[in-house]
Amino acid sequence: DDRAVPGHWEGDLILGAGNKSAIGTLVERTTRYVILLHLPNGHSATEVNAALTKAIATLPDHLKGSLTWDQGSEMACHKAFSVATNCPVFFCDPGSPWQRGTNENTNGLLRQYFPKGTDLSLHSAADLEFVAMQLNRRPRKTLGFQTPAEKMAALINSTET
Repeated sequence: DDRAVPGHWEGDLILGAGNKSAIGTLVERTTRYVILLHLPNGHSATEVNAALTKAIATLPDHLKGSLTWDQGSEMACHKAFSVATNCPVFFCDPGSPWQRGTNENTNGLLRQYFPKGTDLSLHSAADLEFVAMQLNRRPRKTLGFQTPAEKMAALINSTET
């Protein structure tokens, strides 16, 4: 609850027009660092698992504490994900989005870039990387007006020594 232990992530999908396109969102609870998942071929469990596995695999082991997701069918491959990444997956109670409050707030920020009712498949991986960079460089009051990128860098640097 106090976000004292880094490496715990919250995830979700933001859906486009008619739920036909999606972008995966990951946010680290301590730093508010955002990773966006490009899902150009759909958002089935297979596609989401592949994108999640690829993203989490880039992280140092100490930042693979856990992933909390909602009850969506896109996480049907969660056991394969956990085996591949050594990152356990937890699920929120049904109808309880506040159990992933950091991710819900981040998704609200993302809607400034990706409005509801638009076709999210029009955005390239480079577009998503740019938006993630914008959010990760945005100072946050909750971080003492530091940026998520600064907090993540400090966290990585403090564990390398």
